[in-house]
This record gives sequence, structure tokens and C-alpha cells, in this order.
Amino acid sequence: MKKMIFLLLALFFIAGCAEEEIKIPETGGVNMKITSSAFKNGDMIPAKYTCQGEDVNPQLKIEGVPASAKSLALIVDDPDAPMGTWVHWLVKDMPINTKEIKENSVPGEQVVNDFRKEDYGGPCPPSGTHRYFFRLYALDAENLEASNKRDFYRQAEEHKIEEAVLMGRYSKS
Repeated sequence: MKKMIFLLLALFFIAGCAEEEIKIPETGGVNMKITSSAFKNGDMIPAKYTCQGEDVNPQLKIEGVPASAKSLALIVDDPDAPMGTWVHWLVKDMPINTKEIKENSVPGEQVVNDFRKEDYGGPCPPSGTHRYFFRLYALDAENLEASNKRDFYRQAEEHKIEEAVLMGRYSKS
């Protein structure tokens, strides 16, 4: 009986230690999609777009923006950061006719990120493999007054018509 209890406890322990399965989000909402020529959804982000490379934003393609949208916004963040979600890039007031964000470009007005700068800050995890979410929002408003990340997230959620997500992963070599 003691052996059976020990085996059951060991199995529960092993199951609890199993690595969590990585959930890969879809790249789109109902109609809107965001993709990149640099990496596919769920794949590793090339070093060029990270702190170990040129640290420039990757090319992003936008499709299916709802006709009712008045502006677009972009949030790039890392929910796996040790101190909570780390924001790498915030861009607001992007024109609704934006079909592509070119590599190393600024498609709208930038807001200060967690690097304390307005520019894109590429993936730079302290350890392990982190997930980086490129969240595109179609909004029912223009000229967001967000000047910090808290206001940005709040206003993006308040005015969101549709959201599309692209997720890439990165670990330092």
C-alpha cells in the first residue's frame, strides 16, 4: 500500500513538473490578420530583430481592417518577462489604409515603452525562450491621448473593434 501511495505521489509530482505546452494564437480576428515575412506565427524570431542583432522591427503585413475602423494601434509585448509583461513597442494613430509596416519603420505615433524610449525594442529575454506578441488593434477612434502604457492598453481595449495577433518566440544564443 505504501508503495502504491508513493508511486501515485511521484506521478502527480512528475505531471506537475511537465513543461507547459506553448499555445500558439491564431494570426487574426474575425477578418483582420497580421503576418510577417520574417517569421511565421509561433516560430522563432530571427536575431536581426532582437537586441542581439540590428534591433529593428520586422516587416508586418496587415489584411482585413474593418470598414468601421478609424485608426490602428500596435502593441508588442512579452508576457513571459520575470517582472510581468514587458512592453517592447507601442504605436498609435496608424492610418486605416496601412497594409504593411516596413522593416525598421515607424507607422504611426510611438508611445514610451518599458525600455523608457519610444522606439521599437526587440526581444531580449534574460533567460529561456520567451513569447512576443504583435497585437494589432482596429479602433473606432482616432488621436488616442495615451501617453503611457497603462493608458494605451486601456484605450486600445475601450476602442477595439477587432484584434489580430502574431506571436514569435526568442531565446538568446
